[in-house]
Amino acid sequence: MTTADAQNGAREPVRVYFTGTCEGLDKLREALSNHPELEVVGASEQVSQASSVLAGGHLGCVLHATNSPSLPMNELAAIREQTAAPVIVLASGAQSTLLEEALESDVSDVLLLPQLTENVVFAIRKASHAGRKLAAQGGHGRHGKIVTVFSPKGGTGKTSVATNLASALAKHGGKRTLLLDLDLQFGDAAIMLGVEPEKTIYDLVVAPGELDSEKLAGYTTHHPCGLDILPAPLRPEDAELVTEAKLGRLLEVARDSYDVIVVDTSPFFHGPMLATLDRTDELLMLCGLDVPTLKNVRLSLQTLDLLSFPTARIRFVLNRANSKVGMSKKEVEGALDMKVAFEIPSDRAVPVSVNRGNPAVLGDAGSEFAGAIKRLAQGLVTPTPAAAKKAKKGLFSLAKA
Repeated sequence: MTTADAQNGAREPVRVYFTGTCEGLDKLREALSNHPELEVVGASEQVSQASSVLAGGHLGCVLHATNSPSLPMNELAAIREQTAAPVIVLASGAQSTLLEEALESDVSDVLLLPQLTENVVFAIRKASHAGRKLAAQGGHGRHGKIVTVFSPKGGTGKTSVATNLASALAKHGGKRTLLLDLDLQFGDAAIMLGVEPEKTIYDLVVAPGELDSEKLAGYTTHHPCGLDILPAPLRPEDAELVTEAKLGRLLEVARDSYDVIVVDTSPFFHGPMLATLDRTDELLMLCGLDVPTLKNVRLSLQTLDLLSFPTARIRFVLNRANSKVGMSKKEVEGALDMKVAFEIPSDRAVPVSVNRGNPAVLGDAGSEFAGAIKRLAQGLVTPTPAAAKKAKKGLFSLAKA
C-alpha cells in the first residue's frame, strides 16, 4: 500500500491462502482474487504442500475447504503446526455436525458455500483483525483449562494416560495443548513421547526476568502432533527449585497461551501439587481394580475434602477396566461412593507404544485404548448444553448465505 493510499484511508489488503477443496471453491477463489481488500497469495489442496508458505507467509487468514461432514481435525492441526494465522473453514451444503464440532475448536468461522463475496470478505477481515489484536496484546486471548491427572499410587498408568490425553487433544481435538510434567523428580512424559528436550521446567524457573507467554514458548519442546511439552527436570535434586510461587505464575501464563494444560503429577500432595490443585479445573483421579489403589484413592478423597477441593471437579477414571482380577467397576464405585466417569481398557498397544516412544493414540489410533482416550478427551472439552446454546448465538453468524 502506498503512502497516498494510507493518507486516504485505504486499508491494507489481507493476505489469504487457500487449502483443501470443496464444491464452489474455485468460483469463490476467483472472486476473492479480484477483490481490492484481499491478496490471495496461493492455494494448495494438500496442507503439507503449503508448509513453507504457511510458515513464512505472514498471512492474515487461511481459508481451509473441506468436503467432510465433520470438522477435519487432522488437517486443522497440520495448519496450526505451521501458522498462528486465523483459520476459516469453508464447506458446501448443510454440515450440521461440522458446525457443532467447530464450536469447540479454535477456528475463527465456518462458511457454507455458496456465499456472497462481501460476506466472505467481512469474515476474513473480522478474523484477521481479531488475530492482530491478540498479537498486539501479547497473547491469544485464551483462558486455558487445567486438567490434572493424578493417582495416589505409582504404577497405575498415570503418565500413559496424561501423555496420550494431551496428544489426543492436540492432534485430534485441534486444541492448542501444553503437557506439563510435574512429577518433578522422576518424570517420564518426555521419554514416553520420544523427545529429547533441550530445556525443562527447571531451566524456565531459574531463568532471570519476568515470565510471559513469549518466554514460556522458548522453553517448551514441540512434538510433531502439535503438542507442546514442558518436561520435568533432568536431575532429581533440581526439583526443589520449582517452588509453589513460580509454578503458580507458570500456570497462569500458560492459561493465556493454551486451550488446555494437561498436568502429569507425582503421587504425593506436596507443594507443587497443592499449587496446581488451586488452579485445576478438572481433576482426573486414576483408580484401578486393586485394593491398595482403592485404599489410597479413598485417603486422597479425604485429603481433597480437607483442602476444600470441589467434588464436582473430580472425575474418576478406571484404568485397565477390562482386567479379570476378581473386582468389578460396580465394586469400585461402591468403595469410593462415586461414579466412574471414564473407563480405559488394558491394551497391549500401551506397553508397545511406551517402548517405541510414540503414544498409542498417535501410533495405534485404531486400538481400544486409543479409542477410550479420544472419548476422554472429547468428554473434557464438550460444553454443557447451556454453554453450547450461548456460544451458538454469537458464532458462525455468516455460516449460511
